[in-house]
Amino acid sequence: MADIVILVGTESGNAQMVADVLKDELEGHGHAVSVTDRALSEADFASHEVALICCSTHGNGDIPSNILPLVEHLERGKPDLSALRYGVIALGDQTYSETFCFGGKKLDAAFAACGARKLGERLEIDACTQPLPDEEALQWSREWAGLL
Repeated sequence: MADIVILVGTESGNAQMVADVLKDELEGHGHAVSVTDRALSEADFASHEVALICCSTHGNGDIPSNILPLVEHLERGKPDLSALRYGVIALGDQTYSETFCFGGKKLDAAFAACGARKLGERLEIDACTQPLPDEEALQWSREWAGLL
């Protein structure tokens, strides 16, 4: 079983809610799971095999303030994350079509640029069509966990 850290980027709490539900689901399948909304550098998740990024977008495409330092660190320092596998759940609102799910997309790009290996496709959840993002994330996580 995998040692997973769920990295949460949130402003309103929706991404945190999704992360908490996924923690229970993944632990139920025997994985060791921790959740953090305080990661500041790769050292915060280096002891894990897998990172699951659960990130919302707020404002006009802004990355949540709690995870912005991590994104900036990865983009600036380009640490070697080739030993890390990751997945991304991006939350957004399609009425902001140009910046839809931009927070998750930005983290996805930052991890890929550092050599991390993405598992599966990024899940993009639209707040306009999915008022309960945890339900869609749970369904996606079951397939994603099969890739571990």
